[in-house]
Amino acid sequence: MKKIMNQEENVMEETLQGFIDAYADDYERVDGVNGVIYRHMDPDKVSVITGGGAGHEPLFVGFAGKGLASGAVMGNVFAAPNPDTILEVTKAVENKAGVLYIYGNYAGDVLNFDMASELAEMEDIETRTVKVSDDVASASKENKEERRGIAGDVFVLKAAGAAADAGLSLDEVTRIAAKANENTHSIGVGISPGTSPGKKAPMFELPDNQIEFGLGIHGEKGIRRAEMMSADDLTDEMLDHLLVDAELKSGDEAVVLLNGLGSTTLMELLIANQKVHKELRAKGITVYDTDVNSYCTTQEMGGFSITILKLDEELKTYYDAPAHSPYYHK
Repeated sequence: MKKIMNQEENVMEETLQGFIDAYADDYERVDGVNGVIYRHMDPDKVSVITGGGAGHEPLFVGFAGKGLASGAVMGNVFAAPNPDTILEVTKAVENKAGVLYIYGNYAGDVLNFDMASELAEMEDIETRTVKVSDDVASASKENKEERRGIAGDVFVLKAAGAAADAGLSLDEVTRIAAKANENTHSIGVGISPGTSPGKKAPMFELPDNQIEFGLGIHGEKGIRRAEMMSADDLTDEMLDHLLVDAELKSGDEAVVLLNGLGSTTLMELLIANQKVHKELRAKGITVYDTDVNSYCTTQEMGGFSITILKLDEELKTYYDAPAHSPYYHK
């Protein structure tokens, strides 16, 4: 499994240093841990911290910035950051107004962020948590709290960062982030596996003529395997799941994200996107905005996800607010 890397044990350190070397005017490393903070924080406003395992770049470190997260923590490849790392970044951000943790709903992340929250509270830092749970393939709608977080992190971080920038209280920023999560729905499909640095085998096996429908971003098993199909047929099936789950109907507005998983080309994403727009127009659903990008990846995994944020006037306000990082602009 070929990678442009040095020693496996140095992947995280060199990844983070490469980020700082590129963007040192706006970001700084937190001493001794795999975390960064945005240099231009307002000390009187709520801080938002995001994080998770490496390997999903530009999530998570690439989503610290203006109107986004104040800091980001990184675990080892596809592994949760440890509580000490989370705590040190929590202490490094401006935290007088409190800190909101936003991360994908995975057992290791939940455990370690919860431990960090307890440690932060012992240091008189008030914290809240919103776990992103947008993957409709991973649990029923009635059990949304059990769903995985995938590319929906982007919309939840956008809402939270804008609410914090607006000077809202910790409770209000948490409420807005939770509302964005509640209205964010995603589903993904895999057509080829990714690989982890230093490993000699791919993350899973998938025959050349098959796809994994509902695949998770760590290679978690999806809803079913199927024969490879056309982009239109594949997109139709993905939308069938999303529109029912989101309860979208004629007259509603939504933001759409087409997210590549690593090796999927922009050409392929745009082909899927034209079908998404065609079907939503036919159903009378207004696409308020669209993003076609690769934000939540799994190294060179082939495939993509569709994420839909169902809007109301409040969420639209926070979605429209300015945001900027090296990888995201609004």
